Amino acid sequence: MAGSHADRKANELPTPASTHPPSPVNRPKLTGREFYQSLGSPKMILAPMVDQSEFAWRMLTRSFMDLESSKNLLAYTPMIHSRMFTETPKFRDHHFQPTRSGLASHRKGDFAGPLPDLYLDGHPNIDRPLFVQFCANSPDELLEAARYVEPFCDAVDLNLGCPQGIAKRGNYGAFLQEDWNTVYKLINNLHLNLDVPVTAKMRILESKEKTLEYAKMILSAGASMITVHGRQRDQKGHKTGLADWSTLRYLRVNLHADTVIFANGNILRHEDIHQCLEETGADGVMSAEGNLYDPTIFAKPPEVGSEGREYWRARNGKGGYRVDAVFRRYMDILYKYVLEKPSPERQPLFLPSDQPPEGPPEALDGSVSEYVDNQPPAKRQKRDSKQLKPTSPNLLAMQPHLFHLLRPLVAKHHDIRDGLARSRAGDIPAFENVLQMVEAAVKNGLLDYESDPAKYDTPKASTEKEEAENMDKDESSVATVMACKRPWWVCQPYVRPLPKEALENGSLTMSKKEKRKLEEEKVIEKAKIKNAGNFEREKVDEADGMERSEMPRESMVCG
Repeated sequence: MAGSHADRKANELPTPASTHPPSPVNRPKLTGREFYQSLGSPKMILAPMVDQSEFAWRMLTRSFMDLESSKNLLAYTPMIHSRMFTETPKFRDHHFQPTRSGLASHRKGDFAGPLPDLYLDGHPNIDRPLFVQFCANSPDELLEAARYVEPFCDAVDLNLGCPQGIAKRGNYGAFLQEDWNTVYKLINNLHLNLDVPVTAKMRILESKEKTLEYAKMILSAGASMITVHGRQRDQKGHKTGLADWSTLRYLRVNLHADTVIFANGNILRHEDIHQCLEETGADGVMSAEGNLYDPTIFAKPPEVGSEGREYWRARNGKGGYRVDAVFRRYMDILYKYVLEKPSPERQPLFLPSDQPPEGPPEALDGSVSEYVDNQPPAKRQKRDSKQLKPTSPNLLAMQPHLFHLLRPLVAKHHDIRDGLARSRAGDIPAFENVLQMVEAAVKNGLLDYESDPAKYDTPKASTEKEEAENMDKDESSVATVMACKRPWWVCQPYVRPLPKEALENGSLTMSKKEKRKLEEEKVIEKAKIKNAGNFEREKVDEADGMERSEMPRESMVCG
């Protein structure tokens, strides 16, 4: 795989093969497992993320997979607010762009024939399979919104998992999970009136039994598939903690065998995908935050010796795609599909085996990005302030995406961090300059590694020993950090501190009620350990109907 990517020219991006005719409206409506199989039974799922799973990012994620494996990836749009989508034409055009003429005035009847002037979102040749996700609390508003997009997608998904405060204020997402009547009506109305299937994404509830009952209700309403996030509604921010794979497995065993289930949570690395499939029995695995920090998460690593210029592998065998390579490919996708103009001529990515550089390493003082079009920053900002702000979701998402992608790099190179912070949406020259700075930084990093590998490599034996020691500690992310950590020029996941660690370092505080509950749990846990001879294995619920097996802590921490 890597060999085919390494020598690809900047403007020759991979184009995933289409497995779908132009309009789903003209296809017989399939549901359930039959529908899932018609998509090719994808095992890897790119999650819906607010303002972050837009077309260009989906294309970037697919681009690291070969043509065959890219068919095994199902992608979701960002979550879209159904009421605003139906009431505001500009909102519609700014959040979903399937045609050049836009959706400002289109209704379902407008797409009865061949689809006109296809553009980006849901394009049958490059952006399928695709589910469009909405949040809603009104069945009629949700149906009206869904009718705009059904000609350009494979299914419409209902968000029942958003735990954020805005969802609580708007009464949608995970804050509908007490209102089963509304949830049923939202799904059933789509199921009965759309030409494409409806799916839903939910979170687990306070018990396995309650979660099972909730999932059965969603399916009975007409959902063809369910995605289950293995965290409860209050698990967010510093309280995120670990996803509970045992509950997902419980659902798999107790729901009908034909039920299609996607697992979500604890997916930080490519290895986690296959482990999650095995542990949970799910049909597919969804990645959200893991994909934001490493959009190559779904791609298999190249064979040793076939790394090319995009993939870097250390002497200890650990490796990953270079951030400069991913950044460059991201820019090229934007040029090709969104800006529709050629990418700039670029030199091949640097390798230490290239012609030895003359003189000292390149300085990273920010000078590369200080001047654009021969104008100093102050004048450039004044000029840019007069320009209209871009409305393309693909351009608006650039800076947030790059802060995720470059997180370990900008933690070291503050000049690049500052240059990225000054780059405004749509200011392509500014982002190009940041790219040049990133490429120079990676070049210096690679040369530094060649001169002193021990500075970056952790001996494998030592790592395994330390991981084993840390895995015996309850609620520790140390082993996960060690397993996932790479040099700063390599894409890598962000490992959040677990709640216990967040409390210890002061980034999380507890209410009096939470403190009392914690003390009660500690007393119960100590009693359990004493009764078990100071050792207790973590096991899958005996009532799940499957063979009992241990759930390794590593899998629970790192997916």
